[in-house]
Amino acid sequence: MTDVIFDPLDHTPAYLRLAGRIRARILDRELVPGSTLPTETELARQFGVNRSTVREALRNLQSAGLVDRRGGGKKLYVSRPTVTAVGGGLSEALSLHDARFTDVWEALLVMEPAIAAAAARRRSRAQSQELARLADAFGASDLEATRAVELVGRFFRAIGSASGNPVYVLANEPLVQLVEPSLAIIIDRLPQARRRIASAQRTLAEAVAGKDEEAARSWMRRHIEDFRRGFELAGLPLETVVGRREGSDPPRSQSRAGTVPSRGV
Repeated sequence: MTDVIFDPLDHTPAYLRLAGRIRARILDRELVPGSTLPTETELARQFGVNRSTVREALRNLQSAGLVDRRGGGKKLYVSRPTVTAVGGGLSEALSLHDARFTDVWEALLVMEPAIAAAAARRRSRAQSQELARLADAFGASDLEATRAVELVGRFFRAIGSASGNPVYVLANEPLVQLVEPSLAIIIDRLPQARRRIASAQRTLAEAVAGKDEEAARSWMRRHIEDFRRGFELAGLPLETVVGRREGSDPPRSQSRAGTVPSRGV
């Protein structure tokens, strides 16, 4: 007697299968960002399911950033996940996987110089002007720490945008989000930090404006190394697990890790 092999039954909930069908259309670009989806009633009719199943599927897609209701209206639009949302999810994942600040710095040393070189190669005039504007804004006197950290983050994101490479932009975002809390401590504890950051930003902006790839690459590497030295001088242990809140217990595998305030990304 020939053995008969059956595939297992698919017990995936209907709402997930429905969401998967819509997600596939979006990823195949059959549904492009900005286009409208049918109403819940029409989707229920087409898929042959209850509206409650459609609602659960749409919630799933909304949480992934693939559909949205603009302005709280009833119409459903195809969207795409924002860079901030993607970065937030990845930074949380890195924290949960016990990534340490030393790991983040290592990644920054590989990525940021390459991003800066690409920005020098591809930047538009408007992007070059934005970098110069951000560098000037950071160099302003009496800048409170919170605003200073915000401007540092915006400078790194502007360089990422100028690179013209969406992979760089998305990969860069979680790292920027992870180091921002420690930057606030560095700026607060080290009087020389503001001056050194301002100088590096001006030089980087000039290198990008001049389309000098090697200068942009070299100066970004120096900038990242300087951040690492500032981290150490501020008394922040490099074995700290990123995103760990003040006073929380370190994981068993990271018993030497310290703590720094988390932004809760």
